[in-house]
Amino acid sequence: MLKECVIVDGVRTPNGRAHAEKGWFRKRAPDELMTAVFDALFERNKAVKPGEIEAVFIGCANQSGPQHDIGRLAWLAGGYPEEIPTNTICQQCPSGMSAIEHAARAIACGEGEIFIAGGVEDMLNVKMGQNMEPPMRLYERYNPMELPMGPTAEKVAEQWKVSPEDMIEMAYHSHIRAAEARDAGKFDDEIVPVEGMTEEGEKFMVDRDQWIRDNISRERMATMPTPFKENGVITAAFSSPLTQGACALLLMERKKADALGLSYHLVYRGGAMAGCDPTVMGIGPINAVRKLLERCNLTADDIDVVELNEAFASQSLACLRELGLEDNAPFKKTNLWGGALALGHPLGESGARIVITLNSIMKRDRPEARYGLAALCGGFGNANATLWEKA
Repeated sequence: MLKECVIVDGVRTPNGRAHAEKGWFRKRAPDELMTAVFDALFERNKAVKPGEIEAVFIGCANQSGPQHDIGRLAWLAGGYPEEIPTNTICQQCPSGMSAIEHAARAIACGEGEIFIAGGVEDMLNVKMGQNMEPPMRLYERYNPMELPMGPTAEKVAEQWKVSPEDMIEMAYHSHIRAAEARDAGKFDDEIVPVEGMTEEGEKFMVDRDQWIRDNISRERMATMPTPFKENGVITAAFSSPLTQGACALLLMERKKADALGLSYHLVYRGGAMAGCDPTVMGIGPINAVRKLLERCNLTADDIDVVELNEAFASQSLACLRELGLEDNAPFKKTNLWGGALALGHPLGESGARIVITLNSIMKRDRPEARYGLAALCGGFGNANATLWEKA
């Protein structure tokens, strides 16, 4: 009989702007951000010792330079036991979610009782696509001008007929809800304060996400340029910003958590990876979620809370509509505390971050909810989705 995996805890750093002069974490390395969340997990869960971890799975999209095998090197740099194995995982943006699924499936199969899974991305010091050399044969199959993220978002907007007006509403409510959640202290339990630097160069403890705009304006968004396509519809307001951040979850076999007296709210019920045409990579969650729901004998109506990563407003709206989950913002069950348009999107971190936030929302704001769904698209047509049930 398969065992059950539960979320005992989940923490993340604040998300900082990936900006050389203005980013709060511009002087922090990705391994330091990972160590901060490792430290927090053990500080908050003293019944668990580092030497008892079966393995550590960390997602990262761009494993180059200071992010080379970041899972292993961050664990060792943080002073943690050498005998604990690690695995740095890449599935582009779903990397952090893949890390969670690896751990959950290992627990289900009885290959260990306690795992750490998470993700990290430093989009300042490791640029998107840095040192990447795609095979030339790829361009025999796909137009290279249609593979970058911006053009894919434009293509999705055109093919799925997503209007600028609807994207404005989505971006507006993403920032409004993120600001409301921040001001109400809803992120406090999942965010680990980390020392950063103000724009003026002074050190301070960062305890909030940097990208949330308190002065979000529909009127200003309507006049912004469209850099990805002449006379296009995708602007910076409808695109997730470049970000630095890390997160980690403590995942445990349910009976082990009970034996240690540890509380939990969600049980893992399944995951599904899917692929799609990379020139419309953003619609990948449609395939992943459909596969997952069919596998679990559920429909969209059974899902109570959704965390869908907002890589671009166009792809998020296309996915929500195709899946029958939502139509237009403000959403009733999706991204209730805002999404990546406001919170930022540190690529390989986001797939794990949205699971942490899903857990937080279902514990705090929707304790009666039974099923929670998290999903996201990824570069080159990767996508992933996970289903969680109230324990």
